[in-house]
Amino acid sequence: MRLPGFAVKNHHFTLMIVTIFLVFGIYAFLTMPRTEDPQVVIPGVSVLVTYPGANPKDIEQLVVDPIEKSINGLEDIKRIESYSGNSFGTVAVEFYFQTDAGEKFREVVEKVNSVSMQLPQDIGEIRFIKYEVSSVNVLQLALVSDTASYRQLHSDAEALQDRLSRVPGVRQAAIFACPDEQVKVSADIARMSAMNITLSRLIDAIQFSNINIPGGSIETRSRKININTSGSFRSLKEIENTVVGSSEGRLVYVNDVADVFLGYEDKEYNARFNGQRAIFIAVNQKDGSNIFHVMNGIRKEINQFQEEISPQIELHTVFDQSNSVDERFSSFFFNLLQGIIIVGLVILLGVGLREAMIVMAAVPLSIFFGIGFLHLSGFHLEQISIAGLVIALGMLVDNAIVVTENVSRYLDLGLTKQEAAIKGASEVGWAMVSATATTLCAFIPLMIMPDETGEFIRSMPITVIFTLSASLFIALTFSPYLGSILLKKTEIAKKSIINRRLIAFIEGPYSRLLDYSLKKPIRVLLSAAVVLIVSLWLFSFVGVSFFPKAEKPQFLVNVKTPSGSNLQETDRAVYFIEDILQNQPEVLRYASNIGSGNPRIYYNVWYPSENPNFAQIYVELKEKNSQKQQDLITLIRKKSRDYSGATIEVKELMQGSPVSAPVSFILVAKSLEDLETVAQDVEKLLKTMPGALNVSNPLGTSRTDIKIDVNREKAGMIGMPLAVIDKTIRACVEGLAVSKFRDKDGREHDILVQLTSGNAHAKLGISDLRKLQVSTLSGKNDILGAVANIDNFEPGFSGISHYDLERSVEVTADVADGYTVDDIVKGVLKHLEQYKWPRGSRYIISGELESRESSFGGMGVALIIALLAIFGVLVFQFRSFSQPLIIFATIPLAMIGSIAALFFTGNSFSFTAFVGLIALIGIVVNNAIILVDYTNQLYAQGVKLSEALVTACKTRFISIILTTVTTIGGLFPLAIQGGSLWAPLGWTISGGLITSTVLTLLVVPVIYRLLASRKEKRRSKSIA
Repeated sequence: MRLPGFAVKNHHFTLMIVTIFLVFGIYAFLTMPRTEDPQVVIPGVSVLVTYPGANPKDIEQLVVDPIEKSINGLEDIKRIESYSGNSFGTVAVEFYFQTDAGEKFREVVEKVNSVSMQLPQDIGEIRFIKYEVSSVNVLQLALVSDTASYRQLHSDAEALQDRLSRVPGVRQAAIFACPDEQVKVSADIARMSAMNITLSRLIDAIQFSNINIPGGSIETRSRKININTSGSFRSLKEIENTVVGSSEGRLVYVNDVADVFLGYEDKEYNARFNGQRAIFIAVNQKDGSNIFHVMNGIRKEINQFQEEISPQIELHTVFDQSNSVDERFSSFFFNLLQGIIIVGLVILLGVGLREAMIVMAAVPLSIFFGIGFLHLSGFHLEQISIAGLVIALGMLVDNAIVVTENVSRYLDLGLTKQEAAIKGASEVGWAMVSATATTLCAFIPLMIMPDETGEFIRSMPITVIFTLSASLFIALTFSPYLGSILLKKTEIAKKSIINRRLIAFIEGPYSRLLDYSLKKPIRVLLSAAVVLIVSLWLFSFVGVSFFPKAEKPQFLVNVKTPSGSNLQETDRAVYFIEDILQNQPEVLRYASNIGSGNPRIYYNVWYPSENPNFAQIYVELKEKNSQKQQDLITLIRKKSRDYSGATIEVKELMQGSPVSAPVSFILVAKSLEDLETVAQDVEKLLKTMPGALNVSNPLGTSRTDIKIDVNREKAGMIGMPLAVIDKTIRACVEGLAVSKFRDKDGREHDILVQLTSGNAHAKLGISDLRKLQVSTLSGKNDILGAVANIDNFEPGFSGISHYDLERSVEVTADVADGYTVDDIVKGVLKHLEQYKWPRGSRYIISGELESRESSFGGMGVALIIALLAIFGVLVFQFRSFSQPLIIFATIPLAMIGSIAALFFTGNSFSFTAFVGLIALIGIVVNNAIILVDYTNQLYAQGVKLSEALVTACKTRFISIILTTVTTIGGLFPLAIQGGSLWAPLGWTISGGLITSTVLTLLVVPVIYRLLASRKEKRRSKSIA
């Protein structure tokens, strides 16, 4: 190889290139965006449609079905899920990951717009929500007061919202849990009946009096004059004085039949912070922005706002993601620093000060080079990319160690510094290229993995690839140059004590053990095979998992009251949880959301839509203490069992792809009755499974609806149109938003017409429905009871779900500590296989198992590609099929240590452990490559096979041991302090390296000897 010689002879140019890359890397490190997690965008869209007053069946038939059928015609759909609830419907479509998210969003909008004319005319707004990672909030604030009005809270919240929205990097600041003000026109049905005023006439009077039509302009001789018409309402008094009709010879105004006042909409979402009434402001950042820069700007605005806030209102922080990011960055960089120190000590003790200086110079250079190219590739600094730096750390010095060791060897043989540097680096150059290439071949398939899991971890293999490539470049250019300056011939007596001990071990115990192995090859191979079989048996006790808990001092408490429960009933259950939390000293703060989910604060937890029988409490502890957190969670679960009015679930934050729950079964049936029966049976089955927690069945509780059965013939005879009946009932029950009113401050409010009976603030009851006055075509009124039966009560559904256009329900469960998803799912499947399914019904396994199978399937493909790519590189290097097979023998030897490490440390074979296994394959073959390559060189020089094997093993022993120890040393902090996410990866690689290194130095020479024996015999005959 000529590159080392060129670099040493043209060292000025080499120094300039290294300096340029270093400066750019430092600049990239200082300016790169920093986030907590990778910016993963799933191509998908949610369509939200409001239809006030409609029940789930009406929403399903009139809204959801047409939208689903229109969207289903698009290409690349992965799944369509929908939910039809009371007064709203949602349709969520997810596309395959490789598709263009922006283009698919436009296609969905076009499809829905194409069927909008088929939807009911009186539906509310249609909203399109594009799946975006930036929808995760980085900050949640609470404006707290038990005395201030919602108008004052909202005014202060808007002022703060405007401030925060101007901060560079802020995408949006949104206000939550603050009811909108409405102009309410509460019409008294008794007064309307007495004055013969119908609901339709009242609505028409308000609408026609609130139209702002430009009057145009007229021209005089010299001027053009605009004409202003009466325009829209300018005050509530104008609404009150609007003429509705006449009665007994006099005009009837709105205030004759109705009370007009500015009030709040019926509360569907209530919030508290630490038990006090509150509204929330949530902030999310723009893609590609630095969370620390964004938060610095936000804190300045908050500090200024504190001086302007109303005296009776307090501002508190509910959630601040920058604290978590800062902690995670500090932890990873501390692990990186620990790894650098460990690697430096190993090198210093193993090879001496001068050699350590050369080797350790490769670490910062490689890291900054890698960060520079990572920045050019558009990636950010987050937990996955930093983990890539930690993983690569121990391998960064491998090439430099090999070069430095070989240069030192040639110096000891008497060559000049420059000659030793050039020859030492050139001799091992192609072997290092091959070894690095095989390692990269293990990480490249991880880089091209499909779906969201592949996107989630993509920055890790890319970081490793960039940094390892940089380390190879440095080892072939900068390290030889430093060697030509710093290294000198050293007597054995002057070498480090570790180096002398290693040399003594090589000449003593290792030499005897190697000699025995070469004489008893079958015995050695059988022993290795037995150890491998035992380790595979141990794997059954290790267990398989996907992603672990997030290990954050935060969790959510979900409260679900029976279907049909009102907000007050749900609030009582939340007070029960708050009483528990306020007495726990480890709780820092909690935010209660009654009627809705907490604003989104974690990447795989979605913000649930508003529902009066649902509440969510966000809880944050004072410190990250897993034992205290589990004790508190256990306490809440234990006390919640005694609360009979609601289902209370504690949801811990999980790593990995978003799933509704670890255990999930999607049940599909044609009829709602069959679906309800099957769901209840599966729910009962799940509750019997050991380890199943928080078993949830959305159809587990039924609701009762009033069925107004209109006699169409009677209604037709007296001229009472069905549309008028429906509109009147709607005004009675929910109210009708008929127009808009803009106040003096420029705020726009709905004008809501609602029917009442004497009390302007009270809705009509069931008995009032029978006496409800409905206008006829003749202009007269008649009571609803004359044409309809209102005593029909029937069971109803709180919501209807679809999965790929079929009616479905998702029954879910969480998993208790000490159990696995497989334990529960396998137990359920045994019963489901014998279950008598109604015709047309079936089940689909979802949750963690579905996500794991998809991700592990991709990992399996990545593993196969890695093996084939590595084998291809070895075939190219050695121009042989047998010698790559010798090197591949190190892979099963590595698996022995990986399985043993996971077993003895109590870690399961998780997704990150699988990543570690694939990475391990590319790492462990390096030692064998160096061993086989040098054996080939000696053999080509005429050295006998046995002598070449012994010489190669002894010569490369120190390099192999040092590279292994440094790789393990770099990963050691990750294995010890990496938590449940990264520890399995660290132990998988470390354990595999230990066994593969020990066995490589014995088994590889044995296999080489057996496969090369025929060649040796042919060579001996030719010489003779």
